[in-house]
Amino acid sequence: MDTDTDTDTDTDTDTPATAAEPGAGPTAAPFGDDDPRMAFARAVGTARQVIGAVEPDHLDRPTPCDAFDVRELLAHLTAVLRRVAVIGGGGSPFEVPDQVTDVADDGWAEAWVAAAHAVQGVWTDDVLDRSVQVPWRPMSGREALGIYTCEVTVHTWDLARAIDQEVDWDPLAVAAGEAAIRAELPNQGRHEMFEAARAAMPAEADGWPDPFLAAAPVAVDAPAIDRLVAYNGRPPQWPAS
Repeated sequence: MDTDTDTDTDTDTDTPATAAEPGAGPTAAPFGDDDPRMAFARAVGTARQVIGAVEPDHLDRPTPCDAFDVRELLAHLTAVLRRVAVIGGGGSPFEVPDQVTDVADDGWAEAWVAAAHAVQGVWTDDVLDRSVQVPWRPMSGREALGIYTCEVTVHTWDLARAIDQEVDWDPLAVAAGEAAIRAELPNQGRHEMFEAARAAMPAEADGWPDPFLAAAPVAVDAPAIDRLVAYNGRPPQWPAS
């Protein structure tokens, strides 16, 4: 399947467009919309488009994710995708650092496709109902892909805002991400939730930060992408005028 926002099937496994559909080989039938791999694949495809639009003079720009400039955000996004592959294969999320350090400034698009291939190789049907470990708790593969659909989409929004890139947001990916994060996170008390989780984490998680801030205000009739990023702690109007 092409990982852009359409749903056409692409059977050429040598093209990067096939790389971001996790769990299905080039001859497999497309996932149905109720399969979390479909929404995740679309989120990965949207991210691929935005990553491909990054120019060298963008790399030091600030982003809505205060901890990262564009270069650091690319390093974190790539780490997130590699982490999805690791946990799908039964590993610990802490095997992957918060930012990758092995990608050159001109190698982000290639690294993204390679990480997507790794996800594709491990997220088979049986993983969806198996328990996997995200940093703060174990959950089913279905739940985890929903959370990572949210994370990939929100960080793609961060990146797009930082480089002034217009995005045609995929409605399935955005809706799946919002449903997953609302089911997982309370509106209040997030710091306390993650503080309790830190107490049970392994030693290699030392210094793990809260992954989500308090929700930002947003109009009830705001676009879906604005509601999603606001629930993840981003002011949708970034940068403030």
